[in-house]
Amino acid sequence: MNTAQFKPEIRREIDFEAHNAEAQAVWEAFHAGQPTRVPVQYSMNARMLLLDPALNPRGYTFKDYFENPEITLAVQVAFQYWKSHNVLDDATLGLPKEWWVYADFQNCEEEMWFGAPVIFPSPDAADCQPTCERILAEDKKRLLFDRGLPEPMSGPIARAGEIQDFFNQRRQEGFEYAGRPINTGGLPGLGTDGPFTVAAALRGATELCLDLYEDPEYAHELLGYITEATIHRIKKLRKFLGQDPKPESWGFADDSIALLSADTYREFVRPCHKRLLAELAGAGPHSIHLCGDATRHFPRLMQELNIKSFDTGFPVDFAWLRKTLGPEVTFRGGPPVAVFLHGTPPQVAEATRRILISGIMQGGKFILGEGNNMSPRTPLANMDACYLAAKEAGRYS
Repeated sequence: MNTAQFKPEIRREIDFEAHNAEAQAVWEAFHAGQPTRVPVQYSMNARMLLLDPALNPRGYTFKDYFENPEITLAVQVAFQYWKSHNVLDDATLGLPKEWWVYADFQNCEEEMWFGAPVIFPSPDAADCQPTCERILAEDKKRLLFDRGLPEPMSGPIARAGEIQDFFNQRRQEGFEYAGRPINTGGLPGLGTDGPFTVAAALRGATELCLDLYEDPEYAHELLGYITEATIHRIKKLRKFLGQDPKPESWGFADDSIALLSADTYREFVRPCHKRLLAELAGAGPHSIHLCGDATRHFPRLMQELNIKSFDTGFPVDFAWLRKTLGPEVTFRGGPPVAVFLHGTPPQVAEATRRILISGIMQGGKFILGEGNNMSPRTPLANMDACYLAAKEAGRYS
């Protein structure tokens, strides 16, 4: 397969040198606590290419991407090439010194590690993405307890090692894309989507929420098991990779707590989050990614877990967040992805300006993005509109 010929179209010329100098200055000022304007950082990955026929003329599927490392390589370098030549945000644009490639199992990674088979929907379905079988459904709810803790280097982590070996072999063979070599990233499994989110994927969100009321003892046991297994995996991986066994700050996610009331979170999930941080990190401050309507939990997360950086989704009241949590907390977020996908450039620009004048810029700790993770086939003109609005309305006096 000649992956070197798989290059998406470049839509226009960009002065990469000028753009990169400006972006570097914006980030340096932001990290120094003296921001000149709000930095713009879009979150996106290879699904932007896989699910966009215009960027994926060969029709690669997620099944191809998961199972064939040559296709993983082809898709990743093509996606990075497309993004670095077309998407305007405060990333470094143009050809890099090398392309970073890695084993990518998307949001299936942890469920696979717990033994859930991957399900690949029909490639003819719109926005088809892989999911995992709910292995704890119905009468199999105690399946994992009977198996014990998974081996840390098993499942997708073992597979990732094989994929990384393949990438290293291709690098040694002199593989280049657009005249640049590849390098390979580390193993997956060092982070977590969160105990409640993983439990919802393995058990089913509806079933898990019913367990909270109908069988709370089981819900506590399941969440405790997932938490223990996660700690065991991350500690072993850190040791294997020679990493700091307990960094001062750490970040994780748990999107599905958006399903919970404050009281239910406090009873069932807060102990798991506290244990994760106690075992895997120092005093902090820490960070968290939470999609969905989860902002009611933010004050407690800040006060009780010393979380001072929030990657947000939608819906989010940015004015309320800044007023409630104060100027020292970092937020990342922006217009909903549906506005980016279906809106017009003026609509995206107006949504961006509304956020920037809400008060969220107070304290200089806001990163503008999307809420959350850019959708495939989002018009580039809409991303441009957000970026240009930030350059105008996102400046600090």
